[in-house]
Amino acid sequence: MSTLIDYLSQKRAAILARREKNVAGELPVQHLKARVTAEGRSGIRHIRIREYHILSDSPYDFAGYNLGPGSPELQLGVLGSCLTHIFLIQAADKGIPLEELEVEVTGQQDPRSQLPGNHHILIYPHNINYTVYIKSSASPEELADLHETVERVCPIFNLLREPQTIIGKLIQTNQSSESAVNHTLPQPL
Repeated sequence: MSTLIDYLSQKRAAILARREKNVAGELPVQHLKARVTAEGRSGIRHIRIREYHILSDSPYDFAGYNLGPGSPELQLGVLGSCLTHIFLIQAADKGIPLEELEVEVTGQQDPRSQLPGNHHILIYPHNINYTVYIKSSASPEELADLHETVERVCPIFNLLREPQTIIGKLIQTNQSSESAVNHTLPQPL
């Protein structure tokens, strides 16, 4: 069975080349974009990011067809994917050998938060935890340093941990351009 050792050496070469470009100012700011459409009759959400297509759906008991994970599950998966990638980057950069790596992310969401009078129940996923399973010959101190570095530099981990400003806009598309509605939605305090 193959391990991550060979991949980490390839990753290290890519990191060093990319770092050189970054220091030279050759890496532009990334403008990220995801577009999501809802399919008629089924409500399936088609997520399109660059040339990729991901399906998101609801379970059967929520008028879905269970054809893909829901948004809260995808969010946990995105966190796990980012943590995994940053563990690989940092292990390659620090020369820490990893044979195997797995990240499991858990959380909870209470459907009662949608009911009137339950404003005290959190509406968003919460009690989020992750566990990293690593097979490595590195010392416990090296792995502790790796873990600390990952939490400090992981973009999605820090996106979720730190307060964010999100600006929403609504455009009604079935009206002529002269009377189209363009509202910026206020943010709750």
